[in-house]
Amino acid sequence: MPVVWAAHKHKIPVVAHESDITPGLANKLSKKYARKICLNFPDALKEIPAPVGIYTGTPIRESLFHGNKEKARKTLAFDHKKVILVMGGSQGARAINQTVRKALPELLKAYNIIHLCGKNNVDASLSNLPGYRQFEFVSEELPDYFALTDMIISRAGANAIHEFLALKKPMLLIPLPLSASRGDQILNAKSFVERGIALTLPEENLSEETLIKAVYYLEKDGPAMVGKMQSDVIADGTQAVLKVILENAR
Repeated sequence: MPVVWAAHKHKIPVVAHESDITPGLANKLSKKYARKICLNFPDALKEIPAPVGIYTGTPIRESLFHGNKEKARKTLAFDHKKVILVMGGSQGARAINQTVRKALPELLKAYNIIHLCGKNNVDASLSNLPGYRQFEFVSEELPDYFALTDMIISRAGANAIHEFLALKKPMLLIPLPLSASRGDQILNAKSFVERGIALTLPEENLSEETLIKAVYYLEKDGPAMVGKMQSDVIADGTQAVLKVILENAR
């Protein structure tokens, strides 16, 4: 906000970006001074209407589109079962991690699983389990793992789920509950469900049984989701955001 205010004072055009459906405090305050605020969700136009608000989607890292599927399969020593990528997230990963691990005996019958479980959350007792690979985080290998992935289980952080959308990956979203957030992830997940491109499972309903059932539903609905993702013309907002910047640059 101080940068926005200073730019406005010096008559420098401001272009901002709002990741969530409902703006955070900084963008609520910036709305008065910004020439444009790019929006991740069409729903956000209710909160930041035109002409300031403009639906662009979010810029997506180009590297994510260039993963090597077979390299990932070889690195992970997976067979040809479908692959689920689990992203526990930096916040509140414990509930997802614990439930996924309880469900492993059933899930591994049908799927290989890549589990990004967060710092200090690797369970050494599961390290040699066939078809299951766990990491605190991955960086260089992430595009390869995305390329191999058929379905994703994740929190509902705005930028992450838009990456999944751009990559056309069916997703099961487990948003942070109101007890741990301002509710933005719940709204993010709701928007994706209403657009037919995700399923959601509230954390308060999360259990071994509900997770397994949701994964089977996700596989069944996956092709329809991918079809709807392919028709989303701004799944990757990189060019749309660049266009706004160039149009407003002094």
